[in-house]
Parts: sequence; structure tokens; C-alpha cells
Amino acid sequence: MAYNIKDIAKIAGVSVSTVSKIINNYSDISEDTKTRVQQIIKETGYTPSNSAKTLATKSSNLIGVIFAGMLNVDFTHPFFIEVLNSFKKQMGLLGYDLIFFSNEKFQSGDTNDYLARCLHFNVDGCLLITGQELETSISELDNSSIPCIGVDLKLSGDNSGYIMSDNFKLSTKVVEHFYLLGYRELGYIGSSSESEISNIRESGFRKALEDLGLPINENWFLNGSNFFEASGYETMRRMISNGNLPRAIFAASDQLAIGAMRALKESAIAVPGTVAIIGCDDIEACNYTTPLLTTIKQNKDKIGRLAALMLYDLINNQSGTSSFSVEPELIIRESCGAPERGLV
Repeated sequence: MAYNIKDIAKIAGVSVSTVSKIINNYSDISEDTKTRVQQIIKETGYTPSNSAKTLATKSSNLIGVIFAGMLNVDFTHPFFIEVLNSFKKQMGLLGYDLIFFSNEKFQSGDTNDYLARCLHFNVDGCLLITGQELETSISELDNSSIPCIGVDLKLSGDNSGYIMSDNFKLSTKVVEHFYLLGYRELGYIGSSSESEISNIRESGFRKALEDLGLPINENWFLNGSNFFEASGYETMRRMISNGNLPRAIFAASDQLAIGAMRALKESAIAVPGTVAIIGCDDIEACNYTTPLLTTIKQNKDKIGRLAALMLYDLINNQSGTSSFSVEPELIIRESCGAPERGLV
């Protein structure tokens, strides 16, 4: 016979909540009652379920993970999957498991929302990873009582915080590096115009050009449909078809840059000899492109660990709402045309 917590309570002659408190080592139970219930648990072979453990503590030790937006990065994105791995390891050390929420029902018109599902599973907190075309349910969750941390997604709720790379500053680093290499005609390949991250990077890029007194040619500023390689390839083909190319291009992600380099190679346009390229994220593939891709490094391990610690502090009322910006680093390889490689 498989016993449940109600059976144990009935045999012991105590309430279900008392059994749950004993399972969770509460001190407000008499030693006689505790010993009797523990003996019954041993004799019956009862294994406490997660719901039994959470009945007294009101804590599930579950963290919800949401890839936000109708267009989201999911598990195929090499940058965010590394952030998530770091987050998972740190949350594991803190005693938490992860539960992932799908948004597929939203896309088919289902009225369910993230907040309702988070409450159903009694999650202790949520990690929200940025996407495009955010659902209204993201705002509802952000403004709820559930602690939330956004990654590259600004949250403003009373129980929320966020962590981001300094997307404006990283664009400035790119322009400064191109300028020091003697390049004056610069272009930008971004994600969808709906992407806040891509738009911030473009704004930083334009501002840096203005500060240096460099010209801005709108034909050299093009957006694709997302941050992935195919979008970079198609966007670069459009720029090539315009007939006049910039001397150097900043792509808003490494995958966009890799796609752009493929399009340039197919058109027999040399990188970096004719067009230099810098990407963003420092994904593993940068070490295997031809030429090796110069990029802006975002410290993925640090972002993941900080997100976990910030969320833990919110859950345990050890800090209030907070935000944190991670310093970007320029990783110099071959695609920018620099004579020396290294980290800036």
C-alpha cells in the first residue's frame, strides 16, 4: 500500500500540517509527537512529496524560468543558454530546482497566463529572459508578489530586479576600436526593430559616431528579423545589393556577424580586407570562424550567477529591488583587421 501524508496523520492521530512540520524539522512540535510520527513514517516507508514538504514552509524551492516574448531566444541561443547554465548551477547550490514555462498556448490564443501558472506551481521566484513582442502577462508577473529577475529585460515591479550588459557602452567600444584602426565609414546590422536590446546598441553606435564627428549613412544601418545567423546573412545581402559598402560593420550579435561574413564571402568581398566586422556576445563559434571573429564579450557566467544571487536575495527579503550592469569587454581577433589580438 502506498501511504500519503493524510494516512500518516490519521495513523498518528495528528493533523496533516503537524506531519508536514515534522518533515520540515520545525521546533514547535513536542518530542513525543515527533518521535511517534517519525516512527510511523519509517514503518510505513512513506516518502514525503514536494507538496508535503511545502505545506508548512510555504516554499516550493522551485524557480520558474520564462523565455519572454512571442519571438524568444529559447534553448538554441548560444549566449542565453550559457547564462542559464550558470544560473542553474548557482540556484542548485542554493537549494532550488528550475521549472520551465512554455508560451506556446499564448500563440494559439489560449487565455492562460504566466502569473496563474506560477501561482499554480507555487514557485518561489522567476527568471525572465528577454525576447521580442512581449506578452502582456509579463507585465502582470512583473507587478505581482512573486520575486522576478530579468536578464536583458528591464523590470520595474516592487518585487523585481534586472541584470543587463551595458549595451550602450559596448557599442561605444566598437566605434572607438574601428576609429583607432583608421576606419571612418561604419555600418550597423541589428535584429528586429522591435528588439529593445538591438535598438539600444544602435543608439550607442550612432551616438559614438556623432561624438567623433563621423558621417552616418542610413544605407549602412539595416535591421534583420532576429539575432540569428540567417538574418545576418539576408541583411548583409541587402546591404551588398545597395552597391556601396561601409569599411567596417558592427553586428548586434555574433550570429548576425557570422551570417554577414558568409554573405560577404559568397560575393567575394574580403573580411577584413574590404569590410571589417565585429560581433557581440563572444559565443564559442567565434573561435572557429574564418577569419576568427572579433567580438564584444558579455560575461555569461557572471550574469547567470548574479541573476541567481539577486533572485535569492529578493525571495528571502535580504535586499530590495535592484538592477546591475555588467561591463563589456572587447575581444580582438582577426575579423576587425587589427594587427594584434587580445582583450580590451
